[in-house]
Amino acid sequence: MAPPIARSPRPPPRLPQRAGQPSRGGAGPWAAREAAAGVRPPRRGRAGERGAGRRGGARRTMAAAAAAAAAAAPGRARRGAPMFSQKELTSKKRDEFEDILEERRLSSDLRYAMKCYTPVIYKGLSPCKPNAIKSAVLQSEQVQYVIKQLAKEMGESPDIVQEEATEILDEMGHSMQLGAVRFFAFTLSKIFKQLFQRVCVNEEGMQRLQHAIQEHPVVLLPSHRSYVDFLMLSYLLYTYDLALPVIAAGIDFLGMKIVGELLRRAGAFFMRRSFGGNRLYWAVFAEYVKTMLRSGYAPIEFFLEGTRSRTAKTLTPKFGLLSIVMEPFFKREIFDTYLVPISISYERILEESLYAYELLGVPKPKESTSGLLKARRILSDNFGTIHIYVGQPVSLRTLASGRISRCPYNLVPRHLPQKPSEDIQEFVSDVAYKMELLQIENMVLSPWVLVAAVLLQNLPAMDFELLIEKTLWLKGLTQTFGGFIEWPDNLCAKKAVVSGLTLHSNIAHLVDGHVVLNDKQVEDGAVGEIVFKRALAILMCAAYRNQLLNVFVRPSLVAVALQMTRSFRKEEVYSCFSFLRDVFSDEFIFFPGISLKDFEEGCFLLTKCDAIQTSQQEIYPTDKGGVIVSFLSAMFRPFVEGYQLIFRYLSKETKEAFTEKQFIPGVRNFVFQLLEKGNTQCYEALSSDMQKNALAALVQLGAVKKKKMSNGFTYSVNQEAVNKILDMFDARIPVQKPVAARL
Repeated sequence: MAPPIARSPRPPPRLPQRAGQPSRGGAGPWAAREAAAGVRPPRRGRAGERGAGRRGGARRTMAAAAAAAAAAAPGRARRGAPMFSQKELTSKKRDEFEDILEERRLSSDLRYAMKCYTPVIYKGLSPCKPNAIKSAVLQSEQVQYVIKQLAKEMGESPDIVQEEATEILDEMGHSMQLGAVRFFAFTLSKIFKQLFQRVCVNEEGMQRLQHAIQEHPVVLLPSHRSYVDFLMLSYLLYTYDLALPVIAAGIDFLGMKIVGELLRRAGAFFMRRSFGGNRLYWAVFAEYVKTMLRSGYAPIEFFLEGTRSRTAKTLTPKFGLLSIVMEPFFKREIFDTYLVPISISYERILEESLYAYELLGVPKPKESTSGLLKARRILSDNFGTIHIYVGQPVSLRTLASGRISRCPYNLVPRHLPQKPSEDIQEFVSDVAYKMELLQIENMVLSPWVLVAAVLLQNLPAMDFELLIEKTLWLKGLTQTFGGFIEWPDNLCAKKAVVSGLTLHSNIAHLVDGHVVLNDKQVEDGAVGEIVFKRALAILMCAAYRNQLLNVFVRPSLVAVALQMTRSFRKEEVYSCFSFLRDVFSDEFIFFPGISLKDFEEGCFLLTKCDAIQTSQQEIYPTDKGGVIVSFLSAMFRPFVEGYQLIFRYLSKETKEAFTEKQFIPGVRNFVFQLLEKGNTQCYEALSSDMQKNALAALVQLGAVKKKKMSNGFTYSVNQEAVNKILDMFDARIPVQKPVAARL
């Protein structure tokens, strides 16, 4: 493999322009074109034209599943043609990565910020001025209809409601200016070079994105692990001379003096965390987003997860914004929309310690300029490498073909608010899960992720040589399962482990030939303080192990099911697998309605590594498979034991209705006391993320009733149902879930 080519300073890269780009008509009636046009997949760009990059591992793919069995799986019939097909597990070439900071280290940041910036945009349109967008929104039939309706209902003048709509737009709207963009380009260059060793991007993905932007409106859907995410994407698009995105940001940022306004001028538009049934706000916000999408002059960027993941596991998607950006296509206002999944992987997350404190109940610091200035001390730290994988643009038109009828939208005037049908809501949900699974598929794993997974199974200390041996073994297993591992500079295992320990010296360190968690002075002080510090170290380490769980979740749940059922009968193992999949549906991302396919993928991967053998009726571990099954089960033990503790708390400690604000500290104190007494070692059960997910699982399983009140939600426990689920977890009774598909 050729090393990266050293380059002399030169202007920032421009992706190759496609000759003869055909012009297209504006948005409007597409009936004639739709009748004549077939579905066109996004075009692939040429191979990267800059220096040689680094190649990742084999592409993660999904197991083959029988079509007949899939059709029989519960829930699929009502969803129509499956959107998420599990592909045959074969080794595929990954796109090459290029370090964009390499060039920044060799040339002037000021010259970079002040470069000639002329991005190619959708259909060659001229960028809309921010004020022109606001005017179009206020004058739109949709907003004017809601204004008149509200004025009539409240008995007020439409001018008063119009003024309120104007204030909402002024609070919400971006005011992108090239001067602010150049300021961020200069500043972020300085900061990123200080914080990160490399920022690597797949150039083929950037070429695909360039072509997509010229063809149809584009929606960027990045994973969300850090505040760096949206800054990094804008920086990346500026580097490649692509149109900068307009970014949906939380209104919290407006509380940051100067910084909030700079973000607005760099393309951020702000949304409230909750609309609270405010019809005017919803109408203005939705029309603002759709107006920007229809104009197509800039990609729209938002996070499907809604907020940063504190655990490095992908959060269940939020559907509101995705539903809004799909509506112009449903109403035939645009021909197509490209959805672009983007995977951002951090070798070391900037907020790692902050997240651990938050999970343990320490309040999140409010976003403020003073807090940002205080955080500048992190500039002296090393946060390793970021990998950004820009996925294949996905055509909304292709996804909807044969699945969604847009005729109902033709029966109602476009400006009238229309509640999406059940089919549309299911479609939006399926697309959201598909996009998140595509993000997961292209996440890059560092050696430290493997080290963290091994170390957490061997606390309080592990022999260094044994850790190296186990890490190398886990590397092979991860690649067999299709994981995307970036092994730095092809280092030997020992050097890779040492490199990871050096980068993460705040989490673990080497002492007398053993690796231990970095809980300095943890033996000093009160018992409660010792428990808190140890929990802090374990949660920080677990955030990196969790990145591996995305690859391992399906074979691991099969392994856990084998141990829980203590049976080799395939039907019983599948029933237990399906039960666990339902229970952990908020912990991990599963595509709706394909439980059987997930089970078959898990079995296929375990068979591929010779961990199990299967017949038509049975599944049983091989002689060598015991080690793999035990490792996978142990990897998921914190979740199984954590849920057992939370269920036990709900079963014994809660008698009356409660709120989430009462539940979280209650269960945390319950687990804390067990840890102090030495009755459990499951420190991860202290995580508020796990506690909320366990409560949500019981709501979905019908064991806890959730009731909406004027000031929020209350929960009431069905003791008998919770005890039954707890007995299933404890393997005291068999999982009583009927098998809906013939195996």
